[in-house]
Amino acid sequence: MDLGIAGKWALVCGASKGLGLGCAQALVREGVNVVMVARGADALRASAEALAADTARGAGVSVQFVAADITTVEGRTTVFAVRKDFDIVITNAGGPPTGDFRDWDRDAWIKAVDANMLTPIELIKATVDGMAARGFGRVINITSSAVKAPIDILGLSNGARSGLTGFVAGASRSKIAASGVTINNLLPGAFDTDRLKATFSGAVQKTGQSLDVVMDARRKGIPAQRFGTPDEFGAICAFLCSVHASYITGQNVLADGGAYPGTF
Repeated sequence: MDLGIAGKWALVCGASKGLGLGCAQALVREGVNVVMVARGADALRASAEALAADTARGAGVSVQFVAADITTVEGRTTVFAVRKDFDIVITNAGGPPTGDFRDWDRDAWIKAVDANMLTPIELIKATVDGMAARGFGRVINITSSAVKAPIDILGLSNGARSGLTGFVAGASRSKIAASGVTINNLLPGAFDTDRLKATFSGAVQKTGQSLDVVMDARRKGIPAQRFGTPDEFGAICAFLCSVHASYITGQNVLADGGAYPGTF
C-alpha cells in the first residue's frame, strides 16, 4: 500500500533506539524525510547513519539528526533552528522512573509532567498551525497502555500521560480537524525495548528472580504470547501518518497483543 506521504518532513523524538527508531525507520522507508532527535549523541548518530544507509529507503530521502533534550526549551529551540516546518511530528520521551508514590516529591512530579505532557503540547503548539495552513498534518504521541490500564509502580507516567490524553481529546477536535490535521495517541503495551527491561528491574529486585524469569512470566500473560517489536510499532505509526488515516483523529490506538482485557 502506498501511504501517500513520500516527500513529507517528519520530526521523530526519542529516535535513537526502541519505538522512536522503529517509527523513523518506517517513515523513511515510505519516502519521508526525517529529522531524528534524542539526547544521546553517539547512539543517535549511529542510528541515523544506519538508517541513511538502509537500502529500503526511498531515493533522495533526507535523514538528519539533532542531539538535544526535546523536553527543554533549549532543546526545542535547537531542533527548530534546523527546521521549523514539519508535516509529521512523533512525540516521544523516556518514561519517568517506577516506584512508590509515597517517595515522589513535587520535583519528581513536575519533571514527569514536563517531559510526558507539556513537551508534546509545546511541540503540537509549534507545528499544527503550519500543518493546517498547508492542508496536511499528522501528530502521533507515543504514550503508554498504562493510560487505559494503570500500573501502580508507574504512577508518574500514569498521571502525566493521562493529562496529555485529555488535552489531545480536545485539541484534536478543534478547528484544525477540518484542515487536514490529525492528532492521535499510540499506546504501546509490552514491546521488546530497553524501557521494558528497566520497568522489570523493580520486580527483579523485589522477587530475587532473574530478568529472564520475570520477562517470561509477563510474556505468558499476553494473549499473543510474545512482546511486540519496534518494527511493527513503526508500521502502525506510519499508517496513522498516511493519507489513508485522515478520518482518524483524537483516538488512543492500543497496541498490546491483546493484554488489555476491557471491551472499550
